[in-house]
Amino acid sequence: MKPWQRGFLDSHRLPDSYLSIAERFFEPLAGLIAAHRKQRGSTLRVALNGSQGSGKSTLGEYLCVCLAEEYGFSAVALSLDDFYLTRAERLVLADKVHPLLKTRGVPGTHDVTLLRDVLQALGQAAEEPVLVPRFDKSTDDRAPQEAWTRCNAPVDVIILEGWCLGARSELPDALAAPINTLEREEDPDSQWRNYSNQQLKDQYESLYDALDFWIMLAAPGFEQVLRWRAEQEQKLRDAVGGQGDGLMDDAALSRFVQHFERYTRQCLSDLPERADVLLRMDADRKIIGAKGLEAGA
Repeated sequence: MKPWQRGFLDSHRLPDSYLSIAERFFEPLAGLIAAHRKQRGSTLRVALNGSQGSGKSTLGEYLCVCLAEEYGFSAVALSLDDFYLTRAERLVLADKVHPLLKTRGVPGTHDVTLLRDVLQALGQAAEEPVLVPRFDKSTDDRAPQEAWTRCNAPVDVIILEGWCLGARSELPDALAAPINTLEREEDPDSQWRNYSNQQLKDQYESLYDALDFWIMLAAPGFEQVLRWRAEQEQKLRDAVGGQGDGLMDDAALSRFVQHFERYTRQCLSDLPERADVLLRMDADRKIIGAKGLEAGA
């Protein structure tokens, strides 16, 4: 085990068994990303899709460390979650458009303009570090600017991870029938669904064109997402001592995940064929297969 691997496992409180998966799948992936960066000759923007609780944040950070240690590339991992609109901004949307927009998550609740600006700034030389926002899920609001991350630019590789990256807009007829209790009872006229769908078309799909390389961590099905997200929430509760307005009990979490169901199912169905690299997972988040890594051989 290399010193940087030991340090990564320790800092993320990961078992040594994580390394066997990392060496089999993640390090070849880092090599493939490095090859694309060398060929491109400028900042490479990597998209990483994965459902809630799939481990995409940890993967993104592992890739960044590996790219730095093994290939000498500067790399930064960004989370789409950190670009949520502020709580105040979502309250305005909830009042003017639909009450469900108070809840962070679906397309239409991110500050896509801010994300574009950060992506652009990280690809350009700058005298001052680039400020990258952070979102505090325990308070359900954007962290104060003094808590934002500062990154020197330009960066060789940007890895942007997000649960709905790659989701695409649909025709209105496809949105008419509700797929869960939340949609049926709280969005009976499809107003919330149509707003989010329009935001995908107007903002997110053009953002996708600025991303150069696509990775997907594919869950075996939506049924696993609630369990994974529950484990994630418990870690958050533990980290903040159970205190915070943004924390959820089991009932609230079950309702919360329904906000994501439509786009999660869409990504699980459609994105595997479009991703440059597909990593398939089992119910315990173990990677059991890959597509696209052979391109780095």
